[in-house]
Formats: sequence, C-alpha cells, structure tokens
Amino acid sequence: MEDTHEEPPRKRRRLSSGDDYDTDHKDRNLPMSLASSISPPPARRPPVPQLPKVIPSPFQLTWVRDLPASSNVDAVSLKDILGDPLIAECWEFNYLHDLDFLMEAFDNDVRDLVKVHVVHGFWKSEDPSRQALQLQAAKYANITLHTAYMPEMFGTHHSKMLILLRHDACAQVIIHTANMIPFDWTNMTQAIWKSPILPELPSNAPPESVSSEMGSGCKFKTDLLNYLKAYDGRRTICKPLIQQLSKYDFSTVRAALVASVPARQGIETDSETTWGWPGLRTALSSVPVKGNEPEIVVQISSIGTLGPTDKWLDNILFATLNTSKNGNKSKSKFHIVFPTPDEIRRSLNGYRSGSAIHLKILSAAQAKQLQYLKPLLYHWARDAGQNDTATSEDISDAGRKRAAPHIKTYVRYADKTRSSIDWMLVTSANMSKQAWGDPINASGKVRICSYEIGVLVWPELFGEGATMVPTFKTDMPKAESDVASHIVVGARIPYDLPLLKYGEDDEPWCATASYTKPDVGKLLSDY
Repeated sequence: MEDTHEEPPRKRRRLSSGDDYDTDHKDRNLPMSLASSISPPPARRPPVPQLPKVIPSPFQLTWVRDLPASSNVDAVSLKDILGDPLIAECWEFNYLHDLDFLMEAFDNDVRDLVKVHVVHGFWKSEDPSRQALQLQAAKYANITLHTAYMPEMFGTHHSKMLILLRHDACAQVIIHTANMIPFDWTNMTQAIWKSPILPELPSNAPPESVSSEMGSGCKFKTDLLNYLKAYDGRRTICKPLIQQLSKYDFSTVRAALVASVPARQGIETDSETTWGWPGLRTALSSVPVKGNEPEIVVQISSIGTLGPTDKWLDNILFATLNTSKNGNKSKSKFHIVFPTPDEIRRSLNGYRSGSAIHLKILSAAQAKQLQYLKPLLYHWARDAGQNDTATSEDISDAGRKRAAPHIKTYVRYADKTRSSIDWMLVTSANMSKQAWGDPINASGKVRICSYEIGVLVWPELFGEGATMVPTFKTDMPKAESDVASHIVVGARIPYDLPLLKYGEDDEPWCATASYTKPDVGKLLSDY
C-alpha cells in the first residue's frame, strides 16, 4: 500500500518576541553565530609526543673486513674517503705509509692525476722506512714526499690526517687513528672524523676575524693552520697548503682541534694555539659538564714510560682531563681500557694484532708503573674476564671485541650509568709524555716531542640544551620521546658497556713478552 503520509510544514525559528523568519530566508543579514550550524566540539585527542632531533655520531668506525655486516653498519673504508673522482689534491700525514695501498684507494679514472703529498717523520737518510718510501714513490709521478721537521730525538710524526682539495672548489679535512697501511684498515678497530665539505669563501668576502670561541669553525681553522705552520720550522713544507686552506669557509665545523707539535711552549702564552696537555686543558675549559659523579674512560693502544709513581698520570693527564667550563670540581673516576694477551690472541689477526699495541712491563721500573696502573685497567673485550657476572641483556655490544684496538678515545661520561656523555675526544695521542708533554719545567715551559692530532666534540656544539649519548653498532642515536633534550647527538663507542675490570690474575698485553697459548685469530664464532 502506498504511503500517503505527508511531511509536516517546516517550522519557523523565533528570533525575537515579535518577528518570525523562515530559516531559508536569504534577504536578511543574520549574525554569523545564528546563521551557522552548531556542532559539538571535537573530542580531545592526546598530544602527539615530540621526538627529539637526532644527529649521527661525528665520529665513525672504520670498516673491518672479517666482521659481519651487522657490525659494520655506518663504518667507513679508505675507498669511501678517497674514491671520489672530484679529488684534485691530497695531503696525507701519518706515521707509517704504504703508497701502493694509498694510491689504490683513489678512483681509477683520476688516480694518476691527483696531486698526492705524503708527510712523514723519517728524517734519517739511512732509515729503511724512508728508503722504502722513496722506492715506492718513484713509481708514481704524482707523489711528492715531505719530511716533517723533527727536532726531538724521541719524538715521532704520529698524526694521522688527510686534507683533500677538490675540483668543485671545496675542501675536506679527515682526522683518524689508522696508519696508512693495509693492516690498520683491515681487521683493527679505528676511528675517523670527517669535516663537512668546505666551500671556498666568496672572492669579495671581507677578511675573516680571528675567533677564540672554542668549538667554532673559525677557531678550528686557526688552530689547524697554526698546526700546519709548525712543519715549516726549517724548510717550506706546508706553506702552499696553508695558503690554499685559508681560502675555505670552515663555519660549518662543530669541533675543537686538539694537537701536539714538537715544542717547548710556555704555559702562560699569548699564542693563538697551545699544544699538548695545555692545549687540551684550554679546550676543556670551554666545555660545560653536567654530571656530579663523572667517569672518564681513557682507551688507548699504547702506554709510554710514565715514571715509577703516578705523579705525571694523576697531576698532569688526569688533572687536565678533569677540567671543565663550569668549574665542576667533582673528582672523576678514571678507567683505562687496554687489551689483555688473551684478547689479542683471540682477535681476528691473533697475536699479529699486538704488534701495534704497546706497554712494557718487563723491567723493575716498568713493574712499578704497572703496579699503580693495574687498579685502573679494564678489558677491551667484554667477554674476556672470569669475574663477569653480567648477562647479555645488560651489555651494550659495540661489535668490535674481536677487532683489536688501534683506536684512541677519551670520553667523559656524566655519571656511573654512562648513559650520557659530556665530551668525547678521538686522537692519535696515546697515553705518553711524548704525546701530551712533560710537566712544567723550571722555566715555566712544557716540552712536547711528537706530532699528534685529534678532535674534541661536546653536545652544546650541536644546539642549546643538546644531549650526547653513546651509540653501539650504529652512528645514529635512538629518537625516544622521553628524552628531555630536543636534540640528541650520537657518540659511536668502540668498546662494550658496562666495562669489565681486570681480575687479580689479568695482565695487560706486552708485545715483547712471550706467550705460549695457541694463536686463535679470525675467530668469528662469537658473531
């Protein structure tokens, strides 16, 4: 049956006590509040958590040949650095050099065209290392050898740096820890710092002002050029490079240069740049720290002759490392990470790895030194100790325990949890007087014997209120919504945390000692 129900007439809305208007009437200018439909307010939604901005670690580890891909995430090879066909000129500073290996890393199409300058410290003409370099260099018309000015008998040219000048009018500075030989770039743990690509300053740019602001690109440039000037003490070596680098814009660099040159430098000086431990103290005096129970971890591949007592270690090196901008006088706890013979034996290259790792413990004087060092020593490989009670869930695995350390890192953790970092230094400098300098002498000067170079970074360089956190097996920190800081910077750590202290029977590796256990080498079962 058809529905005959009629729709009732539309109602009118009373606007006032005396006027009625149809709701469809369009000839009246009604207030918007009356003409608009009324909808209920939207339901409240919980605020979306704001994830912090994350910045990858300014330091990277080098690629290790015999480790799996999972342990080589973000790792860098020499070909990654030198394989760019835009490289026009390369200055290579190092202690040991294999020129065939160096040249192989360049792009095939430009290998014979790149101007290569090699700076070494073999100043004796009869030195076999110098003669071997000369023989290798004779095969390459585009290599020029330069002998560093070496005024100190016990000093070494230990710096490890590449400076690249490019066809696109840009430059780049790479500071690292590896000798320029295949051994160091294959199965050893190493680190690098790469500057951003640096453009040329505009031709009409005003003269740059000299900045003393530690961590700024201008200050970094000043210190780098002053470092290069030290090579020209007796003959011209780096002057052409200095003239070229002065034309580039370093403003994007966020780091402080910490270097050593052979010198006897006054502790009170008007010099733009100071070297050795006084230079490190100057840099750290600009770094704010947060923790009240700081822990400073010194991880090195060699320990020099420091003396029969801990006077130099405690009063010079450790006191310097405890310096800060905000006068935090908290006494830091110091830990020294250094491998044991068993850790070297079980490394990828076995006992051969130990040829690049040095600590003498055989004489009576060396035994006295070991006596005060021993309570500070911690394992390189976290799986090495008999007194280890940690479970795998408790350990942050760096993925490098089988790759023996040639890397040198100095890290200040804010507290004993080691969950945040106040600063990190990667350098060629081991724990020695030759590298960092003697105590102040009667003339108020510090004697430094060797060339060393490194890079210091801290969170505030990347933004106000930034936090720096350790990262493992990756350069990228996690973006977690519960982090108080709006900027989180990674710091790639090469060793596992938490650290494992030496047991009573543990001894540090000594390259001149004799070991009877079979050499394992290339043991990948742990991975």
